[in-house]
Amino acid sequence: MNDILASLARPETWGALLTLSAMEVVLGIDNVIFISIIAARVPIAERDRLRRLGLVGALLMRLGLLFALAWIMGLTKPLLTVAGFDVSGRSLILLGGGLFLMAKSVHEIHAKLEGDQDEEGTSNAAGRFGALLVQIILVDIVFSLDSVITAVGMAQEVWIMVVAMIVASVVMLAFARGISDFVERHPTVKILALSFLILIGVLLVAESFGQHVSKGYVYFAMAFSLVVELINLRLRTKKPATHLPDGPTV
Repeated sequence: MNDILASLARPETWGALLTLSAMEVVLGIDNVIFISIIAARVPIAERDRLRRLGLVGALLMRLGLLFALAWIMGLTKPLLTVAGFDVSGRSLILLGGGLFLMAKSVHEIHAKLEGDQDEEGTSNAAGRFGALLVQIILVDIVFSLDSVITAVGMAQEVWIMVVAMIVASVVMLAFARGISDFVERHPTVKILALSFLILIGVLLVAESFGQHVSKGYVYFAMAFSLVVELINLRLRTKKPATHLPDGPTV
């Protein structure tokens, strides 16, 4: 406890805490988007609960992995070599998670465009809720692994990582419903968000093969696309209604 109090007196501690908290929020954006899209599959009354369970599960997953640093570091050790590539536990998790994210996003785009989704997820609601929660947990594992590895590289003290993850989770919980409602109200934004998840899946697959690509490029591209789409939405709301000439009264 004394060590923590002494650490709080140093400006660099606060700098690391704020920086890591901001980074955790950024890294959690893709998770929030995925959970928001998945939550649309259940009845409206159940969506808040599914979002909360998904985000709380993500936090618990991150904290659990954080306190198992030795095991995480062990995941980076090669298990075997295939065609010149070292295959580790981490690369297998990233590969599986990336492929799942890509497949799920493509499926959601297909369902949105073809209109074959159940209205408000009313079909077999209880079973659907459980199945979707399992999907969220699986994706939480992949995103949590990425988040914890980033945290370990940015901070030296475990308590800073824990506080940053809790702060980021609180922020995501506060904005998850707003993001979810906004995405659901605007189909084009939902397609954009799903395209973003496909790109994240591609990055995870590339990372599993040792090809590191900074997420900053994807975040910038998606932020630019989102700004353009928001401008389009704004222009559409301002567009005056077209008045047709009065016809003969029938």
